[in-house]
Amino acid sequence: MTQTPQTPQTPQASQAQTLVIGGNGKTGRRVAQKLRLRGLPVRIGSRTGAPAFDWNAPGTWGSALEGVDRVYVTYYPDLGFPGAAEQIGAFSEAAVAAGARRLVLLSGRGEEAAQRAEEALKASGADWTVVRGSWFAQNFDEGFFLDSVRAGEIALPTADAVEAFVDTDDIADVVVAALTDDRHIGRTYELSGPRLIGFADVAAELSKATGRTITYVPVSNEEYRGVLRENGLPEEFADLFTLILDGRNAHLVHGVEEVLGREPRDFADYAREAAATGVWDV
Repeated sequence: MTQTPQTPQTPQASQAQTLVIGGNGKTGRRVAQKLRLRGLPVRIGSRTGAPAFDWNAPGTWGSALEGVDRVYVTYYPDLGFPGAAEQIGAFSEAAVAAGARRLVLLSGRGEEAAQRAEEALKASGADWTVVRGSWFAQNFDEGFFLDSVRAGEIALPTADAVEAFVDTDDIADVVVAALTDDRHIGRTYELSGPRLIGFADVAAELSKATGRTITYVPVSNEEYRGVLRENGLPEEFADLFTLILDGRNAHLVHGVEEVLGREPRDFADYAREAAATGVWDV
């Protein structure tokens, strides 16, 4: 089942112009860095990019796709949001028409709405790869839960549910392989970390890494919706937690091993290295 750790590039990969949508985000930034380390040209697809790319402004897509032959497709705010599948389908058709046949989509494990977006991308006729990730370990230091960790309290509507947190560097390594190796065309890979952990365990690992006391506080879905409203964030983010609560992802998957020939990175290693950067210092 396992492939060799160093997958060969296709003959065309050395000349590939890759559009990385969300190239300043958690996975996109890493994908762009890893491609550049291989000497491959990269274009960042973002509203601040040159040319700019905006999911909600289809008029920007053509310029961003000019001269591109492969695309890493990430969608903000989430593939589960209304209208995402339609936008993914329209963009994928535009990409193929512009000459970008290789499309690698970042999706989510166990998300039916995300799977509709996957099918829309496949229908474009692209040479596709789908990468379904578990929850990102980096959610705790690069945005979403950063302030909670700094405050010492993680309040979420997840009860005693467990998740197989995946490191975004593992995701990026898989994506780069998919962008540069024909063996990944037409494949769907599900990625997770090496163990299941609950959010109380997350708090314990973060406490150990930081030397501070960080606690997990379970709250109701409605309470969490109120927090999102107060902070000007879409309430639909609360619905994503139902994917954890029903246990659909409470098992390990082995896409990292299958593509890269190595074990995925553990949450404890992530927490220790992130803490060393000082990101959680108060």
